[in-house]
Order: sequence, then C-alpha cells, then structure tokens
Amino acid sequence: MPELSYREAVRDALSRAMRDDEDVFIMGEDIAEMGGSMGVTQGLVDEFGPERVRNTPISEMALAGAAIGAAMQGMRPVAEIMYEDFLTLAAEQIVNQAAKHRYMSGGQVTVPVTFRTQGGAGWSPGAQHAQQLESWFVHIPGLKVVFPSTPTDARGLLWSSIYDDNPVVFFEHRTLYGIKEEVGDELEPIPLGQARTHRQGEDVTVIATGRLVHEALAAAKEAEEEGISVEVVDPRTLLPLDEDALISSVKKTNRCVVAHEAVVRGGFGAEVAAVVQYGAFDWLDAPIERVGAKFSPLPFAPVMEDFVVPHANDVLEAIHRTVSRT
Repeated sequence: MPELSYREAVRDALSRAMRDDEDVFIMGEDIAEMGGSMGVTQGLVDEFGPERVRNTPISEMALAGAAIGAAMQGMRPVAEIMYEDFLTLAAEQIVNQAAKHRYMSGGQVTVPVTFRTQGGAGWSPGAQHAQQLESWFVHIPGLKVVFPSTPTDARGLLWSSIYDDNPVVFFEHRTLYGIKEEVGDELEPIPLGQARTHRQGEDVTVIATGRLVHEALAAAKEAEEEGISVEVVDPRTLLPLDEDALISSVKKTNRCVVAHEAVVRGGFGAEVAAVVQYGAFDWLDAPIERVGAKFSPLPFAPVMEDFVVPHANDVLEAIHRTVSRT
C-alpha cells in the first residue's frame, strides 16, 4: 500500500474524480499554476488544463456564486476557499443560495457543489487566517459539513462529497497536510454520516474533530500509562452526524470528553454534548467535559497562540477530571 500525505490524499481524490467525470472541475484563487495557497492542487492544471482547473478573481462571493450556478446546471464543481476565515465573505452565497435552492425548488434543482477550505492554528497565521468556523455551517439546514483528520478519511470523504447532490463544506486543517499513512491503491468512498473509532477504550470516550483527534490519541496514550482506558471517536462528518456511534461509545465507557480546536463557547462540542446528554444520560457517571480554544482572537505570537488553542495535555486534564468524579 502506498503512503500518502493528507495533502496528497486530497489531490488524489480530486484528480481521480476529474479523470472519471468530465462534469467535475475545480476553481479558486491561484489554484492552477501556483497550486493553491497550500499546494494541494499542484500539478493538476498540467493534466486537466485551465478550463477545468480555473483560477478565479480574488472574490470569494463571486467564485462561490459561480460554483453554485455551475452546480445547478449539472456540473460538480469543487470550489477552494483559500482560508476558512474567508468563508465569511462567501457566506451569503453558501448560506442563502447553495443551502436553499433544493428545498425552495421542491427538489427540482440540486446543488452538487463542494466548498473546500483550510484553516487552523499551529503556524502563527494570526487572527484572520486560522479561525475554526465549522459550527457556523452545521447550523444551516441544507448544507453538509465534513472535517476529516487522516489521509484515508480525507480521500474517501472528499470523493463522497463531490458526488453528493447537496452542497458540502469540506474543512481541512493546515497542520494535517503533512501527516502520512498507508492508503490503498483503490479509492474507497466513505459515506457521509459515519463516525470512525480510532481507539477502543473502557473508561472514557473522547469525541474529537480535526487536529484534536491526534491530540486526543496522544492524551489517550499517556492516560493508558496511568491505567485509564480511553476510547477515541472521530465523527468525521459533522452534518450529518453519526449520533448512534457517539451515544453507543458513551454508553460503553460511561464518561465523555468532547474536544475541538474552535473556541468552546458555541463550538460544535456543545452540540455533541447535547446529543450525548439526550441519548446516554442514564449511562453517564460524570458530567461531560468540553475542551476547546480560549475565547480570544487567535494571537500571532507563537507562545500566545500555543496558550490559546488546546493540546494533548488539555485533553488529558479533562480525562482526569471526568474519571476523578466517579
């Protein structure tokens, strides 16, 4: 099995879809010759040409609107929003147009568009280039929201997103692009709405997203040395959400920690906590713990950035708190 990085896995899904289906094309700021801001689409213009790897003007609203229009006409565009923060500039098109047309047309119109975007802390990008805004879009009926944490998941979930007849917002974390794992030659689509258990455990469930999946796994390894057995579950798709998998895990372990990089207040973890509370209340032996960033714009200084966002030690402390409340 070949070893692919997260970046290469995303590129592989895009290139395979474009080879298989002429209705698939990609568009975004500097995605052709420059390969996008993070080099994910590097080399694709050489194979597919500028008609299917389209540089766009520096206007997120315009490129999102163009992608939505193309999708409504039967294409399957993948639009790259250079930074997650810039989704705010395209929000009218994504929230009021892409998410609504299928419903408002009574199902006569589909909008099979995928909005790829990346963000996240860990490399001092500053307050306007590293926000985690996934919870904003989970709140919008009509959208699907995906947040893979591994190369295998990135490839399989992106393929499924491209071939979903609904608009999908596909989040990638900047610091995950370099991680590698063995990925099979044959691309296996991963259904949207199916969680993944990365580690089995008996004492506490950690439900984590994006970069925090890896921080949770590191915390689980440390906890194991202390005799605490930790199960780590990654929802992978935030909408639709695999509620049954999350609830089933918590019913087994009787404790729950929810971890994400976004700020705690109003973060996706609040929704997960509510789902677990409703579905597994009688099984909980301790209150649900939430781990996330402090309520602050992301500082530019590395030491301050590190202070604001959560890490493995924060997850481990939450594990200790919930276990100690037995």
